[in-house]
Amino acid sequence: MAHIEVLYHILRVVLYKLWVVTTLTLFSCLLIYWFYGFFTAITIFICGISGILYSAQDLLLYYPNDPPDSRAFVLQPSNYKLPYESIKIINRDGFKIHMFLIKQPNNSNHRPTMLFFHGNAGNMGQRLSNASGFYHKLNINILMLEYRGYGLSEGSPSEKGLYSDAQCAMDYILQRSDVDTSKIILFGRSLGGAIAIDLASRVEYRSRIWAMIVENTFTSIPEMARIILKWRCLLYLPEFCHKNKYLSIKKINQVLTPSLFICGSNDALVPPSMAKELYVKCGAMCKKLVVMPGGGHDDTWTCRDYYNSIEQFLANVPSLPDNVGPYFDHMSKDPANRHTLVHTV
Repeated sequence: MAHIEVLYHILRVVLYKLWVVTTLTLFSCLLIYWFYGFFTAITIFICGISGILYSAQDLLLYYPNDPPDSRAFVLQPSNYKLPYESIKIINRDGFKIHMFLIKQPNNSNHRPTMLFFHGNAGNMGQRLSNASGFYHKLNINILMLEYRGYGLSEGSPSEKGLYSDAQCAMDYILQRSDVDTSKIILFGRSLGGAIAIDLASRVEYRSRIWAMIVENTFTSIPEMARIILKWRCLLYLPEFCHKNKYLSIKKINQVLTPSLFICGSNDALVPPSMAKELYVKCGAMCKKLVVMPGGGHDDTWTCRDYYNSIEQFLANVPSLPDNVGPYFDHMSKDPANRHTLVHTV
């Protein structure tokens, strides 16, 4: 029954979002059948449906309109009485990307700063309750990123694009003179965890990241598809057939940053075993796995020992070495790597 419900959901999404393309494909196949016969028509039909399903993968992974007003209304940190800057920068692809910088009022120059990467639905304003917990309980600064196609950011989401937006946020915070750039923390939940892992695995960034925390994240999208759909044919589907891959399991051994893996024991979407697999294969010498009893996919952060576990982990993270700046000195001088500040409130 669950398989039928998943299949129904996929068909509904494809027909609702891509009904024009689907209709044209079916109509074209009928014409080709009439003029060229069955075998030519069925070949075109298979190619057309394959193309539609390939394009529909974005619709099944990214939910920037859930709930429906998420692209128009973004809750502000002031609703939680948090001091903040609302920032828009132009990224490498020319899109305006929206961010919140939430800073501690006193001596924030010497406090860690967290880059917060949210999940695949809604916008960053819907995560402010969790961010408020980090702010008050960990006494850190927080830079929240809204990916392209989400909230008030321009563009459309894609795997390559979201990676680029994360790099954009990292470059931006490293160019700020009012934060401690030797204490940058990456935090990602679910899809955001895959983005954090990609950023931490890159040679040009990993030596500038103090710590990484990922929560309820997955090993890869192909593996998630096999778990959720449970279709035997997916076992033999080539990797290139997946438009979005997010192959964290292949990147995690390149992560040398001290890393904390958090998972909820009752996560019904991403199996906790995936967090354990990422933990085992992580290349960092300083790493820790924490399983939160009773935690679900979206509410693990409400568990009793959640913030204490993170605080204890960060207390044991060593300082970064002093000789990691030359690359970023070069980066900041290269105009191609600069990001334009558009608006700050």
